[in-house]
Amino acid sequence: MAAEGPGDSLITIARDLRDEVARLRFGHPVAYVYNPLEYAWDVHRRYLERFGGGSGRAVLLGMNPGPFGMAQTGVPFGEVGMVRDWMGLQGIVTRPAREHPKRPVLGFDCHRSEVSGGRLWGWARRRFRTAERFFARFLVLNYCPLVFLEETGRNRTPDKLAAGEKRALFACCDRALRRAAAQLQPAAVVGVGRFAADRAAAALVGMQIPAGCILHPSPANPQANRGWEAIVERQLREMGIALAADEHRIDSSSRLA
Repeated sequence: MAAEGPGDSLITIARDLRDEVARLRFGHPVAYVYNPLEYAWDVHRRYLERFGGGSGRAVLLGMNPGPFGMAQTGVPFGEVGMVRDWMGLQGIVTRPAREHPKRPVLGFDCHRSEVSGGRLWGWARRRFRTAERFFARFLVLNYCPLVFLEETGRNRTPDKLAAGEKRALFACCDRALRRAAAQLQPAAVVGVGRFAADRAAAALVGMQIPAGCILHPSPANPQANRGWEAIVERQLREMGIALAADEHRIDSSSRLA
């Protein structure tokens, strides 16, 4: 057997989660389910291989893939330009078995911007300049790997699923998060938004890993449209997660909400 690389344990965890959630079924109003860990596995694996090694970092935990982010690239919050040009990642992206005509998977040919991903990775690039410097301090993961679409093409978030569907899904995702935390031994798991923070706190009970929450960068969140970077840096510092003093700082025109 070949020796494991630094990201191989996370790859195994992601592969197991991919297969477990693929067996789940979801009813109305969910009409389409995308699993980027299947059709964009090549890029997701490369992401973990390149950036998943090491321990002691803070994990930033998102909720689930956005339709123009991870749904296209296989990378959490994976706005195409940031994944390709800043992280230097590319790879094979195929298509979901059933695809909503209004939400096609175009992979790296997608020209729609994932605003949340652009904000999160844009902050990382401005603050740390290189992906290597950012990933020396942080790793970004998603709690749930699935995209849920209604018949209209509207995105349905995991917290809006039926109770029984949530129980089955959350059991898989909790198990994967606990395994990832055991592997990474993170300094903290920080939910990007309240849902992810609450799920992390529930999943990691007894593991003595600090959990926290930062403001979600979604444009649907009015606070996020008024100085999101400054707010998040303040929240991270309040959690005791230091940002390098010699790194580029946020423009002084940013204001806390």
